[in-house]
Amino acid sequence: MDKTFPPFDLKRLMSTVFGSAGEQRVCILIDLDDPRDIKDFAFLNDDRYSIQRHGHEKFYRAFQEGVLQELGWTGGEMFAYEVTGGSNLDMDDVAFDPQGNQISLEHDVYRKYDIILCISTYSATAPLTAWAKQIGFRGATLHGLNDIILSSGLAVDYNEISKEAEKLRSALTRADEFEIDYEVDGRWLTLKLLCGQQEAQKSHGLCPPDEPDVANLPAGEVYFVPTGAEGQFPMKYSDGTLGVMNVREGRIHEAELISGSDETVQAHNEKLKDDPVTGELGELGFGTQELPVSGRDIQDEKIRGTIHVATGRSDHLGGNLTPDRFSKKNNATHDDILFAPHKTPEINIPQVRMRRDGQTTVILENYRTAPYLENALA
Repeated sequence: MDKTFPPFDLKRLMSTVFGSAGEQRVCILIDLDDPRDIKDFAFLNDDRYSIQRHGHEKFYRAFQEGVLQELGWTGGEMFAYEVTGGSNLDMDDVAFDPQGNQISLEHDVYRKYDIILCISTYSATAPLTAWAKQIGFRGATLHGLNDIILSSGLAVDYNEISKEAEKLRSALTRADEFEIDYEVDGRWLTLKLLCGQQEAQKSHGLCPPDEPDVANLPAGEVYFVPTGAEGQFPMKYSDGTLGVMNVREGRIHEAELISGSDETVQAHNEKLKDDPVTGELGELGFGTQELPVSGRDIQDEKIRGTIHVATGRSDHLGGNLTPDRFSKKNNATHDDILFAPHKTPEINIPQVRMRRDGQTTVILENYRTAPYLENALA
């Protein structure tokens, strides 16, 4: 990848993402194993918290040193809540400030700030989106922040990213279904995701005034909430184990071992049996940006040519799977399953096809956009 990016500029990022809306009160949220460690910024001395240190250095300090004043905004405070332990799990209401005071996220943050930035280990997009819709604030989630993301995915002009995403959204919207072919360990698998001619949505990095919402940064994807799914697809577990997911009626019903740990696959099957909605396919996403691999899915799923499906919670995307439908609170995650050459080299995607109005169109081949999408971008 030989694309060059301008230097990271927080003022430019904030003014582009959130627009000109007069005075805005802004704050930063971070997650810590013990949120009391925000007192006197003690967490800065802990090597576990590189993400949160980036939040302090690149956002908190920049706000304090003049960026907010230049924007004509106020605030800039930082607060910490306890690590949730899973992607998009609801956060505990208890949080702390740098003076060691206990506060309430709902009453002292959500109801008192216009813009909330969450720089965390685990994504908080779903719970913050739910609160934003209820209360009326705007925000952005930037989980997994690292140097590569700062110098690329957060250095782009999101007005341009939004335009590119819209071109691809328009090319894919109102599809009847998508078919994804997978090649893994000599096996050929196909997953069909039904979309029911719904309007495609886009994550494009813009969160304009008067529209309570939470942007996911870096942004750059076109996505659907499937109305159903059938077939099979491979999954690479966090320990490297490969399994086949058997999908019926919109959700994974059982997993089979390809290679690696049988215990890992059996543990997944026990979870699917105990809490079946954990296997529901709640998202199909296509990356739209030209970006370097960052090692963090938050950026890498936005790379053009990649594809991801997600299981679990979908209410923040317009789906109907809310946390109360899970049998256990800690199961109410939204987990992206990213397919990309750097992440899943054992898995190839020879072809992705869109079916719409009786026509079949190839949109991706071997992790590259097919001519149909290239023409849409031209």
